[in-house]
Formats: sequence, C-alpha cells, structure tokens
Amino acid sequence: MELDPAAADLSLASLFTGWALADELQRRLAADGFADSRFADGVVFQHLVAGPVTITTLAESLGVTQQAASKTVADLQARRYVTRRTDPADARAKQVALADRGQAVIAAARKHRAALDAELRKALGNDRVESSRQLLVDALTHLNATPALRTRTVRPPR
Repeated sequence: MELDPAAADLSLASLFTGWALADELQRRLAADGFADSRFADGVVFQHLVAGPVTITTLAESLGVTQQAASKTVADLQARRYVTRRTDPADARAKQVALADRGQAVIAAARKHRAALDAELRKALGNDRVESSRQLLVDALTHLNATPALRTRTVRPPR
C-alpha cells in the first residue's frame, strides 16, 4: 500500500523531509571528497566544535560507555576527522579534537545546508520556507527540545 505524502502527518512529513535533506547533504559532501562521512558523525562533531574534550567527557555527552566512545573516536580518527592526544591537564587521559579534515567537512556541510535553504526558497518561495522553518522551531520549543540544540547535546531518538 502506497503512502500519499500529502496524507503524512506533521511528524512523518518533517521526519521524511529531514531525511531527504540529509541524504542530499550527504550526496553533496561526497561530491566534495567526503564520501566516507556519515550523518551520525555530526552527533559526535557537535561535541567537538568548541574544542578538545576527553574521551570520558565525550562518552558522557553522547550517553554511551567509554569503550563505545573510544571505538567511535578510533573510527573517526582512521577517517582523519579527529585527532587524539594526551590531555595536558591529566597525562592518563586522552583528548579528542577535530582534525583539519573534520573542520573541513563541517564547513562544507554548513555551506551546503545554506545552499539547500536558498534553493528551497527560490523553488517554493521565501515566505513558505520561512513559515515552515518557524513552525518547526515553534514545535521544538513546544516539545522542550530547544535546550538540547542550544547546548549541542542533540541525540537521535532512542
């Protein structure tokens, strides 16, 4: 049975639109040389944009074990998005920081998100896109989801 997109409720329409936008962003990042980047990498990157953090802090922020955070960091390091170094305040701890390639993929993603926004505004009309954006922001506020955005602690649904 086919689902008519026009019949989708707000939750599904916004979810599927977000996925479609994320897929397009990933396609554009791949064209820029970041074919190995993943949507989930951004969940980690949001905790590193302000500067290096320890594995322990990263694990706590992600709500995972230190082992899981270490495994994720090892994967990101192998793909050259992050670096690991000894914490200057505690030689026993390791810090994680964005590498140049990590900074570059974030910059590219920001550029492409702005371009997608401009394309949608041109195709659908500035007022419609702005009204839709504001509706979604208002829904985030109503659902008390804005603190996670402000503190960069957004997690995928469980």
